[in-house]
Amino acid sequence: MKHLVAIIVFLVLIAAVIVMGFMAGRWKGGDLAHIEEWGLGGRRFGTLISWFLIGGDAYTAYTFIAIPALMFGAGAIGFFAVPYTVVCYPILYLVFPKLWKVAHKYGYITGPEFVRGRYGNRWLALAVGVTGIAATMPYIALQLIGMQVIIGALGIPGHLPLIAAFAVLAAFTWTSGLRAPAMISIVKDLLIYLTVLVAIIVIPVELGGFGHIFAKIPSSKLLLAVPPSGSFGAYSGYATLALGSAMALFLYPHTTTGILSSAGPKVLRRNAALLPAYTVLLSLLALLGFMAVATGVDKLPQFAAGFAQYKSSFAVPALFLHEFPDWFVGIGFAAIAIGALVPAAIMAIASANIFTRDIYEPFVSGSKGSAETLVAKLFAMVMVMGALVFIVAIPTKFAVQLQLLGGMWVIQTFPAIAFSVFTRFFNGWALLIGWLVGVVSATWLVVHNIFGAVWAFHVFGYTVPSYIALATVVLNAVVAFLLSIPLNAMANDRHKDETEAADYA
Repeated sequence: MKHLVAIIVFLVLIAAVIVMGFMAGRWKGGDLAHIEEWGLGGRRFGTLISWFLIGGDAYTAYTFIAIPALMFGAGAIGFFAVPYTVVCYPILYLVFPKLWKVAHKYGYITGPEFVRGRYGNRWLALAVGVTGIAATMPYIALQLIGMQVIIGALGIPGHLPLIAAFAVLAAFTWTSGLRAPAMISIVKDLLIYLTVLVAIIVIPVELGGFGHIFAKIPSSKLLLAVPPSGSFGAYSGYATLALGSAMALFLYPHTTTGILSSAGPKVLRRNAALLPAYTVLLSLLALLGFMAVATGVDKLPQFAAGFAQYKSSFAVPALFLHEFPDWFVGIGFAAIAIGALVPAAIMAIASANIFTRDIYEPFVSGSKGSAETLVAKLFAMVMVMGALVFIVAIPTKFAVQLQLLGGMWVIQTFPAIAFSVFTRFFNGWALLIGWLVGVVSATWLVVHNIFGAVWAFHVFGYTVPSYIALATVVLNAVVAFLLSIPLNAMANDRHKDETEAADYA
């Protein structure tokens, strides 16, 4: 069989982390029948584990496939991911230690639950929660796409291996909860660092150095296009993509779950300083896209089928197959595949936490009950199976389009969550209306832009291309601000706030 050594190495590493996933339930003790233990690891992860876990769920398999693919296909615009992962850490430092403190005091395990406690408005919390779940489902599907690309590159046919991998993921998620991806993320990140560092040294040596690599990149891909007079062109699109993506990153349920599972605000502040190490890794990873261009992997006949099926997403696997021996290909591909299992597990758990605390208990059972962990486990299985349906039954482009919409939607929760750790000026109903305006306008613009992320706005005679998510969340915040003034005068809801001002000091 072709690539037999790579397949063996790949399967051995995958089997090892699956065993770790099942063993993780015994790690750090705790009663996994309690949802805080199953869904948040008991809030006991220290600086090092949190660094691996938050990094593991923010930098997913699809990231390691998609960013070099964007560099390969579109060029310099793909490098927006680097400033985006610089800007997001000050947001982490300023907002989320406060959120952790309040969540720990009042037993909140999700962002929407904090919103409900802050505003006493279960409908606002429902909107925030449903937004998170809706944004997460296609995100899990994209992890499957990343794994599917790797399995296809190894020459393993059909959906069965993918289904088997995620059936096992569902099993260790059920038994071990958040402890499983926390433990596996250590192995995943070490393998990713090893793979990227070797690639960034070996491949340039093979190609004659970075000078030769950049010399082979078309000038149209090497730099952003200079905008015409009266337009900010790709510059504003690039900048708003970075800022909007940074604002959205830690609002996704899986990243919020990683944050709330840490041992305290000091752990989060340390990680805000330490996590930029992943940004360095990402910048090196992005260069693999240019290396694939320089190698001309799309012109190699043995990779024609892969490019036809996966297009630019096949750039990194093709590059590795061309440049490395099979045993190292197995290591690199296993790192990417494990990079799908870790965030997919966290996403399923995070969505299950939201469903249990923000949908099932407020609207169905009426109170917290002893069965909430079982409800969470069952919904986590629904999320995993739903993602599998995405891949098996729905064309890949729809999963990508829905994930794009998910990013547009999840940023609309920024005013309700991020602003609320600093002020109680906003009215809960005003925030709900602002959220609705933001979601509807973002969806309309994306659909009319044929699922392009950047829209050219015309402002005072200038053309200002902007990331749709950022423009619409600004509209969302303005609407919420303006409506809060009369609503606070007529129906002030500050008495519903179950938290105290001292909690945010």
